[in-house]
Amino acid sequence: MRIPPRIPRNIPPRPSHGFPGLPALNRRAALALGAFAAVGVSAGAFAPPCGCAFAAADGALSLDEIAPGVFVHRAPYEVLAPDNDGAIANVGLIVGAEAAAVIDTGNSHIAGLRLREAARRVTDRPIRYVVNTHMHPDHVLGNSAFEGEGVRFVGHRKLPRALSVRAETYLDQVKRLLGPAGEGTRIVLPDLLVEDRLVLDLGGRPLEFEAHPTAHTDNDLTIRDSASGTWFLGDLLFVGHVPTLDGSLQGWLSVLDRLAARAASRAVPGHGPASVEWPAAMAAERAYLEDLRTDVRRFIADGVPMGEAAERAGRSQARSWALFDEFNARNAIAAYHEFEWE
Repeated sequence: MRIPPRIPRNIPPRPSHGFPGLPALNRRAALALGAFAAVGVSAGAFAPPCGCAFAAADGALSLDEIAPGVFVHRAPYEVLAPDNDGAIANVGLIVGAEAAAVIDTGNSHIAGLRLREAARRVTDRPIRYVVNTHMHPDHVLGNSAFEGEGVRFVGHRKLPRALSVRAETYLDQVKRLLGPAGEGTRIVLPDLLVEDRLVLDLGGRPLEFEAHPTAHTDNDLTIRDSASGTWFLGDLLFVGHVPTLDGSLQGWLSVLDRLAARAASRAVPGHGPASVEWPAAMAAERAYLEDLRTDVRRFIADGVPMGEAAERAGRSQARSWALFDEFNARNAIAAYHEFEWE
């Protein structure tokens, strides 16, 4: 398959004027920077027996081997904060005979550095592809840690625009919430775009990329490792962490219907356990989205104002999800806008 030409991908952040009055680097940040400087891109052994867990020593992220050559860092259910450095979304690594691919990179440059160091502890294969499942900052802002000769950044065809228009907001948030630990974070856009489907080979290990219509966002991309039957679903699948809507609720449910009809040995959610059964793991997310749709449509029919609907919609699900209060009202507002003129 012909690989499209590169497109410009770097959008520099606004000039930094320092962060007076903010705390110094936290311990985890300092450890990660020190480890990266000391170890650089030194090689590690490839593919230990399936089931191994790699500890997050010296600031590197922990990686669990969920299938031979497939590794995932399970992130905590947290929002961006100094004590997590922005490592708040599940990220992955797939290793082939010739090269490796990283799936998502975290919410800051330092989160990307921690992932890169973890990858180097697992394999000596060069990282050829860095894949972003969608444009949200907890999945893309660590990209800069992987820039280098021969590295391609892969994303949905709509990701460059979606990320570009949010770039200033995302970078300002990192500066505000991480302070000095956020230094180096910048936008790196994909230079290899998936229009519909694309297959890339890591050396005896083809990866199948699929661009989806608007659902969680308008630029959701999934990655299937045919060698192990592992399906990276990004934020099309949330487990434990309340789903977050930034696209179309109706579209999301439709995409889930199509995905549920396809088998996989295991799925990797954007937030949740490192590996889950598919499609059984989708049931709770679907129930939440359906309840939210039902509530919002009823409130609209009853003439309930959007602000009140945002406080009431989906409340029956509150005890079932982490970070419910942080995101549910936003979901309800997005759904209200979607359905008020249907």
